[in-house]
Amino acid sequence: MRVIVQLVIVVMVAPFIPMIVSGQWGWWQAWAYAVVSILSFVISRIIVNRRHPDLIKERARFMQAKDTKPWDKILAPLLGLGSILILIVAGVDKPTWTPASSLIWNLAALFGILLGYGFSSWALIENRFFSGTVRIQTERGHHVVSTGPYRIIRHPGYAGGLFGYLFIPLLLNSLWAFIPVVLLMIVMVVRTALEDKTLQEELPGYKEYAQKTRYRLLPGIW
Repeated sequence: MRVIVQLVIVVMVAPFIPMIVSGQWGWWQAWAYAVVSILSFVISRIIVNRRHPDLIKERARFMQAKDTKPWDKILAPLLGLGSILILIVAGVDKPTWTPASSLIWNLAALFGILLGYGFSSWALIENRFFSGTVRIQTERGHHVVSTGPYRIIRHPGYAGGLFGYLFIPLLLNSLWAFIPVVLLMIVMVVRTALEDKTLQEELPGYKEYAQKTRYRLLPGIW
């Protein structure tokens, strides 16, 4: 039942928040976002279910694992709340004063969201240990994953999500939505730093991997 409720919220409710809040169901940019969000979720989960069916079960547990790091019991929900807040602000902003951006910007933003969500989904598909919270999954044989996008950066899931979030305000024509985006970026950087520190201290082989793959989140920067 918990999994069903999560799926309903993620697939059937969250992507439509801008239209639910604004009441404007003819908003094509919001429909474009909803379609991209739903397809990226559904397609990635279908592939993951074929490659790593145990990962679906692991992610369904979300905050139930007893060995989740205490700080992540705060940060993980904040990330989820932040992503929802971006959509709420954009929906509230729609009937007000924010000027609409051009069609070219809208299409470029939609492409940016596709790239970001696609990169994040690639990380999910590649990494059997892509849990919803930070913990060392000893019961699942947790080990370092260094293939696919993990050859480029150490936390590609966060990087792809962050990249996609940056383009949502541009697609939905909301300058105000950049405020929760910036707050979400701060939370994501903090979580990335804490998770990376945890992995270096507790996951065998991760220090050696970190020496080869130097950057955590932004290639060439950090």
